[in-house]
Amino acid sequence: MFGKSNPNNGEAPAGAGRHNATMIQASPYAHTSTPIPVGGANTTSPFFETSGATAWTTKENNIDYNEQDNPFLVKKQPTKCRDPIFAVLLYANIAAILGLFLKYYGTDPLANSIKTTDQQQQDDIYLSEGTSTLDNNYLGLIYSSIATAAFAAVLSAIVLQILMCIPGVLIKVALIFNVILAGIAALAGFFFGNFILGIFGCIFFAIMICFAKLVWSRIPFATANLKTGCAAIRANCGVVIVAYIFTALACGWSILWTLAVAGIQERLVTCQQQTNVNGNQITVCTNPNYGFFFLLFVSFFFTHQVLQNCVHTCVAGVVGSWWFKPECNGCCSCAVFSSFLRTMTTSFGSICFGSLLVAIIQALRQLADQARQNEELGQMLACCIDCILSCIQAVVEYFNKWAFVYVGIYGYGYCEAGKNVIQLFKDRGWEAIIADDLVGMVLFFLSLLVGLVTAGLGVLLVEVTDFWDDFAPGKDAARVSAAVIGIIIGLIICSILMSTIASAVNTSIVLFADAPAEFEKNYPDLSHEMLQAYLTAHPGCF
Repeated sequence: MFGKSNPNNGEAPAGAGRHNATMIQASPYAHTSTPIPVGGANTTSPFFETSGATAWTTKENNIDYNEQDNPFLVKKQPTKCRDPIFAVLLYANIAAILGLFLKYYGTDPLANSIKTTDQQQQDDIYLSEGTSTLDNNYLGLIYSSIATAAFAAVLSAIVLQILMCIPGVLIKVALIFNVILAGIAALAGFFFGNFILGIFGCIFFAIMICFAKLVWSRIPFATANLKTGCAAIRANCGVVIVAYIFTALACGWSILWTLAVAGIQERLVTCQQQTNVNGNQITVCTNPNYGFFFLLFVSFFFTHQVLQNCVHTCVAGVVGSWWFKPECNGCCSCAVFSSFLRTMTTSFGSICFGSLLVAIIQALRQLADQARQNEELGQMLACCIDCILSCIQAVVEYFNKWAFVYVGIYGYGYCEAGKNVIQLFKDRGWEAIIADDLVGMVLFFLSLLVGLVTAGLGVLLVEVTDFWDDFAPGKDAARVSAAVIGIIIGLIICSILMSTIASAVNTSIVLFADAPAEFEKNYPDLSHEMLQAYLTAHPGCF
């Protein structure tokens, strides 16, 4: 995909002599007039630890780059399908659910929902304008959804530009926001007489203050990573379209799975309303087939995990192309298409492998929850099981996040990718850096902000348009419905965009440790900022 890192066969890039003084001034790797090796003899840079020929030198006011040690050329795997058996399992899963859907609904599912003549006559009640009650109730919903979705897309793009301009300020704002939120929760607990909530709120408030104090010095490094990730996505914005396509596929899969399971639910379990020991009405399902439910839950989560991880892997491949071969950048560039193609073919089995592990854990958690609701497990035992499974799930998802970066960049299989990532961060001592979730914090903060603004737009549409005038429940219910629709749509649309930024940031962290010389050669300003920020945050590491 990338080809060689330097299109000029080892010679200085065009115009290098013209800008050489600036590049050398900005480069932390080329600040002397003597050769600086990348091998073990170099002690000036903690990242140049690979063996081989000299990679960066200063020679007659030109920068020469030896591609022999290019990590991509060294680590790129041969083109072949990795872990194909797990891809076959996914295809079988989709085929099984589709088969259930066709069995119970046929090729025309709408035919099974045709109403009788009496029912149709009851529903065909027209108002004076000639529209049905059903249409009037949902007309505002449809129009508001379209308007808020368009607004959220534009606002998300604006937020991305703001994020590029002031990432450090936004990270600080997000961190302070979380501290204030914990404080508000504590005050609310005491104000409403819920002392348990107040005490836990105070504990979390103290924890957040300590966390903010500990990570404050690392904000510049998080800022540099965020800038790098945003720059990569902005240079290849077509990958955002890929993310929205996979989100649409995830919505379609949820509908398909729900309809298929609804068709067989009556044959699997009998549910009825009962009163529990506390006097509350609960739904109790008798004689449930937990084995079959486990397979159904695995089916649901498996496909969703694959769709989510496909986006992450595709972004990693695109950022890798941006890192090693910047001439491929563009909205719908070859970097985007080739990364998408690899994700859906040779790397698809590896994605399915990691996704299946998480799906099995999620399915077990759902079974534990179902057993608790049916009072077949004690509350304490169910809580302990769910806590253990949630911890295991978090570990596996954490592992997948970094493993899929290597899958996307170099084409490793799942197990090989995981081993390489663990070894990489173990050798470089970056475990503490990975733990810094500052970037994720600011991305969630911005998504929430977009959701709230979009909710406000939804309420405004109720007041200034006639979309909801015929809404049967009334004006107050229309405002609530519009606000809920707005915040959901805003959160989803902005979160999709921010998820690509998060994946790009993860990839840049791995590549900065793995291929700093290529980063310095292609993007000297970003490279210098990131290295200086890391050394400032961790002055005693090297």
